[in-house]
Amino acid sequence: MSSDSTPLPPNLDRIVQKFKSRSDPKKRYEQLLWYAKKLEAMPEEGKTPENKVSGCTSQVYITADLKEGKVWYQGDSDAQLVKGLVAFLVEGLNGLTPQEIMAVTPDFIEETGLKMSLTPSRANGFYNIFQMMKKKALLFQLESSA
Repeated sequence: MSSDSTPLPPNLDRIVQKFKSRSDPKKRYEQLLWYAKKLEAMPEEGKTPENKVSGCTSQVYITADLKEGKVWYQGDSDAQLVKGLVAFLVEGLNGLTPQEIMAVTPDFIEETGLKMSLTPSRANGFYNIFQMMKKKALLFQLESSA
């Protein structure tokens, strides 16, 4: 492992590679919409102010559970493209330890090529969703070390 770049977890890397292989922005959108359809429904009780992602123009919610030392996320959005971004991150980060999630840097967002396909507010929202997921992982990490 080099100090300047930590390899991505396998699931996240697989998804990033999928997006990298699509040079047409329309294909990237279709891929996001496909992920949105695959996203498991989030229970309504998870849609609380503390689970709401701030800095997103659409409504986005993220919950996290720690089971046997691994983090399991659920998420939802009222916008299909953003729901696809949520699904991308949920699939990419689910089943990792809090430490593994904390080691992921947001560089992969750039690698996907999505930033060029998304409006600045959506690209910023993608980053904010990722940061919320990291924050929830950090809380688990702090609880386990307390």
